[in-house]
Amino acid sequence: MNAEIQKVVLNLPATAEFVDIVRLNLYGIASKMGFSYEDIEDMKVAVSEACNNSVLYAYGQEHGMVEVSFEFDEEALSIIVKDEGESFDRVEHAADRTTLHDKDIHDVQIGGLGFYLMQALMDDVSVTNEAGKGTKVVLYKRLTRSEEKV
Repeated sequence: MNAEIQKVVLNLPATAEFVDIVRLNLYGIASKMGFSYEDIEDMKVAVSEACNNSVLYAYGQEHGMVEVSFEFDEEALSIIVKDEGESFDRVEHAADRTTLHDKDIHDVQIGGLGFYLMQALMDDVSVTNEAGKGTKVVLYKRLTRSEEKV
């Protein structure tokens, strides 16, 4: 078995129109890996939630970029969504919105449905915030193979 990790990186404007490009790339990579249609659809929903968080909250009215990396081997796929958005404290009424920015992972779980959805659809989800460096969401899914072929 070759355990070499392969990587595909997209750098996209943080606007809603580009989320479809992420989903199309995910579909291509995941289908080549052998993920089921259901798993791919679940991952598309999860990655859309992660991307939409960056699109809606990271940059306010300013234009920014989102980096989406797909790292994979024969066993699993990790999707990393990173932005370098401003601290969300600078946006008025920030507490009224559901976002992963500037929140501890335990606070996020109390927040909106987006995080719950990502957690439910993926095998593992982590969110990292660094002051002045933005937010990183890592979505992880193991490739499950049918054991029927013995």
